[in-house]
Amino acid sequence: MVETEAFIDEAKAEIREAIGDANAVIALSGGVDSSVAATLAYEAVGDQLTPVYVDTGLMRKGETEEIRETFSFMESLRVIEAQERFFDRLAGVTDPEEKRHVIGEGFIDEFESVANDVGADYLVQGTIYPDRIESEGNIKSHHNVGGLPEVVDFEGIVEPVRDLYKDEVREVARELGLEEVISERMPFPGPGLAVRIVGEVTPEKADVARESTHVVEEELEEYDPWQAFAAVLGKATGVKGDNRVHGWVVAVRSVESRDGMTARAQEIDWSTLQRIQSRITGENDDVARVVYDVTHKPPATIEYE
Repeated sequence: MVETEAFIDEAKAEIREAIGDANAVIALSGGVDSSVAATLAYEAVGDQLTPVYVDTGLMRKGETEEIRETFSFMESLRVIEAQERFFDRLAGVTDPEEKRHVIGEGFIDEFESVANDVGADYLVQGTIYPDRIESEGNIKSHHNVGGLPEVVDFEGIVEPVRDLYKDEVREVARELGLEEVISERMPFPGPGLAVRIVGEVTPEKADVARESTHVVEEELEEYDPWQAFAAVLGKATGVKGDNRVHGWVVAVRSVESRDGMTARAQEIDWSTLQRIQSRITGENDDVARVVYDVTHKPPATIEYE
């Protein structure tokens, strides 16, 4: 386990040395990784830093409003409404790796636009060790590692938590005094709901994934999962009222893990699963059925794409 006080001092020194007198933007998603990176960078270089949160339309329910509130102390925070641009980029894209690259390029374009506006030469990211391992091992490209375009318009990319595992990042978050809603938050993928949608990403599917994930997070809170969410798999027939429908199939996933490198599917009480399916099908007119994923990692990954 990392020695948090020493790590914080070293990370701030590294950020100051890397950025110098220049300006930087930080990719802020609201997850614990980027929040720790943003806080370290903000404490290290102050108003040289511009935090940038990009609303891709693929975020959790209420995420954007929560970001505005939680990070309001950072006066230079930029919230970019980019939903339409991201959905346009993703139109017709069905390959999982291509999705990640499209989203990575979209993020970089947004960050570069802000960087040009504020005269920033550096990009700070919350990349952690498992992100690098999975990208380098061709398990999957992370939007902030393998998903980046080959050429970016920055003098350098600074990754202060690149050698930490998730549980170590949480320790640093607690030491920094970040609110529990951040330090203990469930992981959320950088590409957002796009990797919880099998096939083409559309606003309709994103809405189903977002609302269903909100239900899952609420209903499974007592199980204290490492990660729990809902994914949209495709369509199947069902019956609602007296009508036959062809609606979405939603998969519920809940796992236990230490660092995300391996994971075990949680054993969930049948009555809880029934309550989840009842809420998801009842609150989403276009959902025909709900299934529970019992697969561990390996052989599956935690996310679907």
